[in-house]
Amino acid sequence: MYFTDRGIEELQSRRGEEEVSLAWLGERLTEFIDLFPGSEPVVDRLATWLARLDDDDAEPLPGLGGEAAPVRDTS
Repeated sequence: MYFTDRGIEELQSRRGEEEVSLAWLGERLTEFIDLFPGSEPVVDRLATWLARLDDDDAEPLPGLGGEAAPVRDTS
């Protein structure tokens, strides 16, 4: 299990039934960057990755292209 899984699991348990627009998500990400400017590169990569999910012709993201994903401990 990744450390970040706890936050993801909390998000799913607290707000998993809600439906939101991508515009709403973009606004929340902008607010997050305003509060935590050091997180801007990670949030930018996440937003770009989400934006390109269905784009087969998109170039790989710097630092994310081609390397294998870490193996998750599912035990």
